Amino acid sequence: MPDMSSEPDMPDWEKRFRAPRVSLPDWAEDAPDRSLFVSNATGTYELYAWDRATGVQRQVTERPNGTTDGALSPDGQWIWWFDDTDGDEFGVWRRQPFGGGADEPAVPGLEPSYPAGLALGRDGATVVVGRSTDDDGSTIHVVRPGSPAPVEVYRHRESAGVGDLSHDGTLIAVEHTEHGDAMHSALRVIRPDGSTVAELDDTKGGTVELGLEVLGFAPVDGDTRLLVGHQRRGRWEPMVWDVASGEENDLVLGLPGDVSAEWYPDGSALLVAHGFEARGELFRYDLATAELERIDTPAGSVSGATARPDGSVEYMWSSAAEPPVVRSTAGGVVLDPPGMKAPKSVPVEDVWVDGPGGRIHALVQRPAGSSGPLPTVFEVHGGPTWHDSDSFAAGPAAWVDHGYAVVRVNYRGSTGYGREWTDALKHRVGLIELEDIAAVREWAVTSGLADPDRLVLAGGSWGGYLTLLGLGTQPDFWAVGLAAVPVADYVTAYHDEMEALKAMDRTLLGGTPEEVPERFRASSPLTYVDDVKAPVYISAGVNDPRCPIRQIDNYVDRLSSRGATHEVYRYDAGHGSLVVDERIKQVALELDFASRHLP
Repeated sequence: MPDMSSEPDMPDWEKRFRAPRVSLPDWAEDAPDRSLFVSNATGTYELYAWDRATGVQRQVTERPNGTTDGALSPDGQWIWWFDDTDGDEFGVWRRQPFGGGADEPAVPGLEPSYPAGLALGRDGATVVVGRSTDDDGSTIHVVRPGSPAPVEVYRHRESAGVGDLSHDGTLIAVEHTEHGDAMHSALRVIRPDGSTVAELDDTKGGTVELGLEVLGFAPVDGDTRLLVGHQRRGRWEPMVWDVASGEENDLVLGLPGDVSAEWYPDGSALLVAHGFEARGELFRYDLATAELERIDTPAGSVSGATARPDGSVEYMWSSAAEPPVVRSTAGGVVLDPPGMKAPKSVPVEDVWVDGPGGRIHALVQRPAGSSGPLPTVFEVHGGPTWHDSDSFAAGPAAWVDHGYAVVRVNYRGSTGYGREWTDALKHRVGLIELEDIAAVREWAVTSGLADPDRLVLAGGSWGGYLTLLGLGTQPDFWAVGLAAVPVADYVTAYHDEMEALKAMDRTLLGGTPEEVPERFRASSPLTYVDDVKAPVYISAGVNDPRCPIRQIDNYVDRLSSRGATHEVYRYDAGHGSLVVDERIKQVALELDFASRHLP
């Protein structure tokens, strides 16, 4: 990997973006010395191959707008990567040999689409490809050795995707939302010929719908156990479902937060990831003895982990103050790219505020040694089914460097606080989240942290949507608004966005814009654009399939028509950029806009 240690002196906030970073390495099941990871070492996020036996690392992809979607075949012979056009997420899978060579179409015969899951069989055998298009809905295709073309084994108008392929290639787990609720999937296990083996659906009956997710088949030939995530006790927890016998082994682990898991390579134990109140920790669960053993990790967040064949665990760790690093329980750092190191930031403080729907958890960072009231940025997370955590983020750290306090709110709709908290998102979409943000805003002002005349509402994606909606529905609360890749005109966004997000919007709002126009109107920032008082900055990717550019232009035109103070920055990418220079430019533009328009 390139050595960036010769970079000229620059401010700490910029160093945090430029410092070489790596993802948690994926590794080949039958060739564990062969790994695949993502890095920004060249200034653009791309895929890299790593031969652990020789130490050789090789850049696999090189595209102007970067590449992050990739997979390694179980035999370690092939690297698959998704080839879209400038971040539009619509494309085809390609592959190249692990040791290097020309790219080739990975699945000839499949037209471009949005990806909906991929499962690669062992020894170059069965391949399962999930696709999504506006015309076809969701389809799943199987490619087998010697077959002349991919065979379609699943099709439905609603969202669906590939969950996993069994170790021997005889079973395919599918996550689907045929019942019409894109927030709560059901499961179907099929054979490679498309015939059904088993069904698991927690959405049937009653008024409370529960979700299921595929966590992976047991890594043993002939083993029909599937690890499944469920919400039957009000949060995500794992169970083992034998799809042949129908037996369900519910794992009652006694952990208070959301729990996910994956198999250890021999299938005898599970690597358990527990997220609770914005922090993460790891455990080993022995299936024979039902013993849960904590794996020692520092306080903070674990954003990914994998168990290696030798029993060690590699994991990505960070905290708000400490930059991310890939560690191993065997000792030391797994990947330590050369070059400058990202400067540390300040730790977060936990704040709990009573809100209209219950206690709201917020994470607060403030400049070291500062006293309020401070100019304060409410940095709103996207998703919307996501949450802010005690993890390193270069954006908030940049605001702290410039003298701002930063408040991040895990509003209703956020994950990590139970199913009811997340599912509350389906009521008064957008407005309910802003009620929670307003409650935390009130705390920030009355506690003396925030200057009420210098409050910035900011966010990207769903956070950008909430920013624009908040500027219109809470016009006296905010001095400046900064919205990145937002939903601005909900009706136009629905008609232009990718098919999977149409399904999510139908779930959230209860139908299409034609079926429930009053709900789309109530939740659309465009409805309230004439009430916006604060200066508005908007950034948008011209190839964005999630928050398309036309609906943003509609909102900007309305701002322009009444002479409202605003600036718009359009860039040649999709839903965000994978180019480091572009990310730095966007943060610099936001910092400059805020400094010019705050009192």
